[in-house]
Amino acid sequence: MQEYLDFLIAKPILSLAWVGIFVILILTIIKQKTSGYTEVSPSELTMLMNREEATVLDIRSMDEYRGGHITGSRHILPSEIKDGKLGALENKKSTPIVVVCKTGQTAQANATLLHKAGFESVKLLKSGLISWNEANLPLVRGKK
Repeated sequence: MQEYLDFLIAKPILSLAWVGIFVILILTIIKQKTSGYTEVSPSELTMLMNREEATVLDIRSMDEYRGGHITGSRHILPSEIKDGKLGALENKKSTPIVVVCKTGQTAQANATLLHKAGFESVKLLKSGLISWNEANLPLVRGKK
């Protein structure tokens, strides 16, 4: 125990960095457990689409969506989710909903909003379409 105290006294900045990393790690774990959604990989997403008829919501801009999107995905803007304008999605509250954006960052807040709106099984494509492309999975191009 004395060794730890000696280290803390001798290296206060390094010790503070370790404490900071530990706190961030704990906060990240707590956020994941209380967020209301789970992250899925591209392979898990394809299984959800094929076996459980998951609905994929692409929240990127219309131009990005037309540039390439997952087959069968629906385009919806984050502002529509925020305003509760979910329309045809209301009858999908018990089926899996997977939120997709370019990197996975923007989709987090939208997935939380969908969970709060009463959707039971909200998921998020981990790392967004970047991970989909890295897995060499196909994208549909053009208007759908």
